[in-house]
Amino acid sequence: MTEPVLLEARNVSKSFGAHPVLHDVSFDVRRGEVLGVLGPNGAGKTTLFNVISGDHKASGGTISLDGTALGAEPPFRRCRIGIGRTYQIPQPYSGMTIFENLLVAATFGGGRSEADSYGFCAEVLRDCELAGKANVAAGTLTLLDRKRLELARALASDPRLLLLDEIAGGLTDGESKDLVALIGRIRQRGVTIVWIEHVLHALLAVADRLMVLDFGRKIADGSPAEVIAMPEVRRVYMGIEP
Repeated sequence: MTEPVLLEARNVSKSFGAHPVLHDVSFDVRRGEVLGVLGPNGAGKTTLFNVISGDHKASGGTISLDGTALGAEPPFRRCRIGIGRTYQIPQPYSGMTIFENLLVAATFGGGRSEADSYGFCAEVLRDCELAGKANVAAGTLTLLDRKRLELARALASDPRLLLLDEIAGGLTDGESKDLVALIGRIRQRGVTIVWIEHVLHALLAVADRLMVLDFGRKIADGSPAEVIAMPEVRRVYMGIEP
């Protein structure tokens, strides 16, 4: 049985002044699906995430979650209704501990009571291999641990839709495998995932479908095997001329 659509984007466009970044991008993501988003630098991938999360207002088109158009809803409301995300450059509350960062995400982002948040945040910390550093100040973490915290904060808001923006960047092969296993567990809980990634082997290990952007336009959308074999994708993304 085909799962219903959770995220629907229709003719989404975004310009900064006279500079267009997204051009009429349309796609659906079904519940429980992992959609990988590929494209060269400057293709508009992160801008697309910013429009979905509400960080940027679309210049045209619509974004809907579970059949409800998001319109001009701000980021905090989109978080409350189930959209969580990570950023390429982690953005923790540096003066707080790791655990305090998660409590903020769970209470203000996810709408949980403080009492209910403690056990839930402890579980997220274990999943993200940060339990032993719960009381460490976020500003003292290494890059890899900041990435783990970035993912943990997104999960602490208990999202239905999780947007991952190059979360595997800077990880070793072993750490990438751990990340893929974690994303598999997140998926088993019913979380739908859209993942921008340049670490292709990590993405291909979990993605059901790939979408490719180039200069803000969607040039491919299909199964990983189909998309990777397309001459236009190989030219644009891999630099392989047909």
